[in-house]
Amino acid sequence: MASFKLNIATKEGKCYKTEVKEQQAAPLMGLNIGEKVDGSKLGLEGYELQVTGGMDYCGFPMRSGILGQRKKISIYKSTGFRGALKGIKRRKTVCGHKINEKISAVNLKVLKEGAKKLADMFGKKQEEGKAEEKTAKKEEAKAEEKQKEAKKEEAKKEVQAVKQEEKKEAKPQAEEKKEEKK
Repeated sequence: MASFKLNIATKEGKCYKTEVKEQQAAPLMGLNIGEKVDGSKLGLEGYELQVTGGMDYCGFPMRSGILGQRKKISIYKSTGFRGALKGIKRRKTVCGHKINEKISAVNLKVLKEGAKKLADMFGKKQEEGKAEEKTAKKEEAKAEEKQKEAKKEEAKKEVQAVKQEEKKEAKPQAEEKKEEKK
Protein backbone atom coordinates (compact mmCIF):
# COMPACT_ATOMS: atom_id res chain seq x y z
CA MET A 1 0.00 0.00 0.00
CA ALA A 2 1.07 3.60 -0.49
CA SER A 3 1.93 6.35 1.94
CA PHE A 4 1.57 10.07 1.26
CA LYS A 5 2.85 13.26 2.80
CA LEU A 6 -0.08 15.65 3.08
CA ASN A 7 0.30 19.42 2.81
CA ILE A 8 -2.94 20.90 4.14
CA ALA A 9 -3.47 24.62 3.43
CA THR A 10 -5.99 26.69 5.36
CA LYS A 11 -7.87 29.83 4.35
CA GLU A 12 -5.67 31.91 6.68
CA GLY A 13 -2.60 31.00 4.63
CA LYS A 14 -1.08 28.49 7.08
CA CYS A 15 0.09 25.08 5.95
CA TYR A 16 0.23 21.93 8.07
CA LYS A 17 2.11 18.78 7.16
CA THR A 18 1.35 15.22 8.11
CA GLU A 19 1.85 11.73 6.75
CA VAL A 20 -0.75 9.04 6.11
CA LYS A 21 0.03 5.37 5.56
CA GLU A 22 -1.77 2.19 4.53
CA GLN A 23 -5.43 2.39 5.59
CA GLN A 24 -5.60 6.19 5.87
CA ALA A 25 -4.00 6.60 2.41
CA ALA A 26 -6.51 4.30 0.68
CA PRO A 27 -9.28 6.96 0.27
CA LEU A 28 -6.89 9.19 -1.70
CA MET A 29 -6.01 6.53 -4.28
CA GLY A 30 -7.63 7.25 -7.64
CA LEU A 31 -8.70 10.83 -6.84
CA ASN A 32 -8.13 13.54 -9.45
CA ILE A 33 -6.98 17.11 -8.92
CA GLY A 34 -10.00 19.20 -7.92
CA GLU A 35 -11.97 16.36 -6.29
CA LYS A 36 -13.18 16.59 -2.71
CA VAL A 37 -12.36 14.16 0.08
CA ASP A 38 -13.95 13.78 3.50
CA GLY A 39 -11.47 14.63 6.26
CA SER A 40 -12.75 11.91 8.60
CA LYS A 41 -11.19 9.31 6.25
CA LEU A 42 -7.81 10.96 6.89
CA GLY A 43 -8.26 11.40 10.63
CA LEU A 44 -9.51 15.01 10.42
CA GLU A 45 -13.04 14.83 11.82
CA GLY A 46 -15.49 17.37 10.39
CA TYR A 47 -13.16 18.65 7.68
CA GLU A 48 -13.79 18.67 3.95
CA LEU A 49 -10.69 18.91 1.77
CA GLN A 50 -9.99 19.43 -1.93
CA VAL A 51 -7.03 17.96 -3.82
CA THR A 52 -5.05 20.83 -5.40
CA GLY A 53 -1.95 18.99 -6.61
CA GLY A 54 1.07 17.04 -5.51
CA MET A 55 4.27 15.46 -6.76
CA ASP A 56 5.62 12.02 -7.53
CA TYR A 57 8.61 10.27 -5.94
CA CYS A 58 11.02 12.05 -8.32
CA GLY A 59 9.64 15.51 -7.63
CA PHE A 60 7.70 16.03 -10.85
CA PRO A 61 4.54 18.08 -10.19
CA MET A 62 1.02 16.82 -10.81
CA ARG A 63 -0.83 18.73 -13.52
CA SER A 64 -4.52 18.60 -14.31
CA GLY A 65 -5.47 17.45 -17.78
CA ILE A 66 -2.61 14.96 -18.11
CA LEU A 67 -3.56 11.30 -18.45
CA GLY A 68 -1.15 8.61 -17.35
CA GLN A 69 1.72 8.74 -14.90
CA ARG A 70 4.27 11.01 -16.63
CA LYS A 71 4.48 13.02 -19.82
CA LYS A 72 6.82 15.53 -21.41
CA ILE A 73 4.85 18.53 -22.56
CA SER A 74 5.66 21.89 -24.05
CA ILE A 75 4.29 24.56 -21.69
CA TYR A 76 4.25 28.28 -21.00
CA LYS A 77 4.56 29.67 -17.46
CA SER A 78 2.22 27.56 -15.28
CA THR A 79 2.25 24.40 -13.17
CA GLY A 80 5.55 22.64 -13.75
CA PHE A 81 7.40 25.64 -15.25
CA ARG A 82 8.15 28.93 -13.48
CA GLY A 83 8.63 30.77 -16.73
CA ALA A 84 11.33 32.99 -18.06
CA LEU A 85 10.65 35.86 -20.44
CA LYS A 86 7.17 36.52 -21.77
CA GLY A 87 6.18 33.98 -24.41
CA ILE A 88 8.94 31.46 -23.64
CA LYS A 89 7.83 27.84 -23.95
CA ARG A 90 9.72 24.87 -22.50
CA ARG A 91 9.46 21.12 -22.73
CA LYS A 92 8.97 19.85 -19.18
CA THR A 93 8.09 16.56 -17.51
CA VAL A 94 4.92 16.49 -15.42
CA CYS A 95 2.85 13.67 -13.96
CA GLY A 96 -0.84 12.99 -14.39
CA HIS A 97 -3.79 14.36 -12.46
CA LYS A 98 -4.76 11.06 -10.83
CA ILE A 99 -3.31 10.05 -7.44
CA ASN A 100 -1.56 6.66 -7.69
CA GLU A 101 1.04 4.66 -5.77
CA LYS A 102 3.93 6.63 -7.33
CA ILE A 103 2.74 9.94 -5.88
CA SER A 104 4.67 10.90 -2.73
CA ALA A 105 3.08 14.20 -1.68
CA VAL A 106 -0.49 15.45 -1.99
CA ASN A 107 -1.52 19.09 -1.61
CA LEU A 108 -4.94 19.70 -0.07
CA LYS A 109 -6.90 22.81 0.82
CA VAL A 110 -9.57 23.13 3.48
CA LEU A 111 -13.09 23.76 2.17
CA LYS A 112 -15.00 23.19 5.40
CA GLU A 113 -13.46 23.31 8.87
CA GLY A 114 -14.22 20.90 11.66
CA ALA A 115 -14.79 21.47 15.37
CA LYS A 116 -11.07 21.18 16.23
CA LYS A 117 -8.59 23.62 14.72
CA LEU A 118 -5.71 22.25 12.68
CA ALA A 119 -3.31 24.30 14.83
CA ASP A 120 -4.49 22.34 17.88
CA MET A 121 -4.12 19.03 16.04
CA PHE A 122 -0.71 19.60 14.45
CA GLY A 123 1.08 22.83 15.24
CA LYS A 124 0.79 24.02 18.83
CA LYS A 125 2.57 21.17 20.62
CA GLN A 126 5.52 21.32 18.26
CA GLU A 127 5.61 25.13 18.16
CA GLU A 128 5.58 25.43 21.97
CA GLY A 129 8.49 23.00 22.33
CA LYS A 130 10.41 24.77 19.58
CA ALA A 131 9.73 28.18 21.11
CA GLU A 132 11.04 27.05 24.49
CA GLU A 133 14.16 25.61 22.88
CA LYS A 134 14.76 28.84 20.95
CA THR A 135 14.45 31.02 24.03
CA ALA A 136 16.80 28.75 25.97
CA LYS A 137 19.34 28.88 23.15
CA LYS A 138 19.06 32.68 22.95
CA GLU A 139 19.64 33.03 26.68
CA GLU A 140 22.70 30.78 26.49
CA ALA A 141 24.05 32.79 23.56
CA LYS A 142 23.55 36.07 25.45
CA ALA A 143 25.36 34.69 28.50
CA GLU A 144 28.28 33.58 26.33
CA GLU A 145 28.43 37.00 24.66
CA LYS A 146 28.51 38.74 28.04
CA GLN A 147 31.39 36.52 29.14
CA LYS A 148 33.29 37.27 25.94
CA GLU A 149 32.70 41.01 26.37
CA ALA A 150 33.90 40.86 29.98
CA LYS A 151 37.09 39.08 28.87
CA LYS A 152 37.64 41.69 26.16
CA GLU A 153 37.20 44.53 28.65
CA GLU A 154 39.68 42.90 31.06
CA ALA A 155 42.17 42.52 28.22
CA LYS A 156 41.70 46.19 27.27
CA LYS A 157 42.27 47.30 30.86
CA GLU A 158 45.46 45.25 31.04
CA VAL A 159 46.71 46.74 27.76
CA GLN A 160 45.93 50.26 28.98
CA ALA A 161 47.72 49.61 32.26
CA VAL A 162 50.79 48.36 30.41
CA LYS A 163 50.75 51.42 28.12
CA GLN A 164 50.50 53.77 31.09
CA GLU A 165 53.47 52.09 32.75
CA GLU A 166 55.47 52.39 29.53
CA LYS A 167 54.60 56.09 29.31
CA LYS A 168 55.70 56.64 32.92
CA GLU A 169 58.99 54.90 32.20
CA ALA A 170 59.42 56.77 28.92
CA LYS A 171 59.01 60.25 30.51
CA PRO A 172 62.03 60.00 32.82
CA GLN A 173 64.14 58.62 29.99
CA ALA A 174 63.08 61.51 27.72
CA GLU A 175 64.00 64.02 30.45
CA GLU A 176 67.41 62.37 30.90
CA LYS A 177 68.09 62.63 27.17
CA LYS A 178 67.17 66.32 27.22
CA GLU A 179 69.54 66.94 30.10
CA GLU A 180 72.34 65.08 28.28
CA LYS A 181 71.85 67.25 25.18
CA LYS A 182 72.15 70.46 27.21
